[in-house]
Amino acid sequence: MSEGILRFLPGSVMILALLIKAPALRRGWDQPLNRAACALLVVGAPLTFLASPSTISTVNRLTGVVNFSAPLVFGLITVFSGTCVVLVLQWGGGPPAAVRRATRLTVAVFGAVTVAIVVLFVIGDAPVERLRDLDTYYATTPWIREMIVCFLLAHTVGTSALTVLCGKWLRRADPSLRPLRTGLALIVCGGLLDLAYLAGKWASVAARWAGRDWVVSADAALGLAYGAALLIGTGFVVPLAGGSAAWQDFGRYRRLRPLWKALRGCAAARVRTVPLAWWSPVGIRLVHRESVIDDGILALAPWFDPAVRDTAYAVARGQGLPEARAAVVADAAMLAAACRLRAAAGAAGGHPDPYRLDSGPLDALAREFRTSPIVAAARDAATAGT
Repeated sequence: MSEGILRFLPGSVMILALLIKAPALRRGWDQPLNRAACALLVVGAPLTFLASPSTISTVNRLTGVVNFSAPLVFGLITVFSGTCVVLVLQWGGGPPAAVRRATRLTVAVFGAVTVAIVVLFVIGDAPVERLRDLDTYYATTPWIREMIVCFLLAHTVGTSALTVLCGKWLRRADPSLRPLRTGLALIVCGGLLDLAYLAGKWASVAARWAGRDWVVSADAALGLAYGAALLIGTGFVVPLAGGSAAWQDFGRYRRLRPLWKALRGCAAARVRTVPLAWWSPVGIRLVHRESVIDDGILALAPWFDPAVRDTAYAVARGQGLPEARAAVVADAAMLAAACRLRAAAGAAGGHPDPYRLDSGPLDALAREFRTSPIVAAARDAATAGT
């Protein structure tokens, strides 16, 4: 993947999340969590773009200050690190007073470091433009050296705190909260990658202090930094976008595909469905898919065999499945058998006394319809003799 794509990808992900969450952020601006999320997205979006060598050269030229991008990028990364920690503190919850104290302390520490970075650059001297290795090139230069140490310390502390907090939370998070768990896992992976990048930077700087010229490849360092930014940015975006109504509708729409695919022919024979345009929103598509499934189930009712359901229910309970799930498996088995029987017998005729399903949500029915071996066995047995 080229550097051009890498430098735009993390920021694009954050801008997309900001657009998705803009209405909720605007309505809930009084909530600290929403403010922290907005700050994270706004600060993080331009980071990898500003940190790329071509952008660094352009900014230096436009401002007329050699290495002007150094305090700009270092300061923004420090603010981003502090904002990440604040957002995790707000996510984690706890006593409001304790969260407020921790948030204020984090803002004060990282804010002070950001100011120190700017001041140290102003009083220091960095006359030679460095696009990729400023930290190692000026590792022994008075004041610029201290600026680099402040940046690396703040970045290391922020990334370490972020990785540890998210790792602890990931172990405690409810397995049902899939967007949150996915986001936390991505943040932990990105944090580890960022720590590897920082370890290389610290080693290079320490080598210069020792009088040696051991420098990590600039391209390798940029690759690690871009990869870490992408994983961490995506990790924060997934829970933000994953909790939205549109995302939840899309998840349910996707989970219902097995049932819709199996029943759309039955529904078409019973009632004419309204076609969807390519621009139809996911909420409308979900309603349409649920309607097709409901119509297909009603059309298959004459082929439902209670004996198939009873057998599947007994097998599921015999395998130790809970009663509620066993009922879903049994209904899915009866539905699968009815699909196969209808296809074998043709649309005419059927069972004289229609039997109706009594299980719960359609997405649970769709899952068992697609994955359960009991359902597969009932489907095969339905036409074994034909």
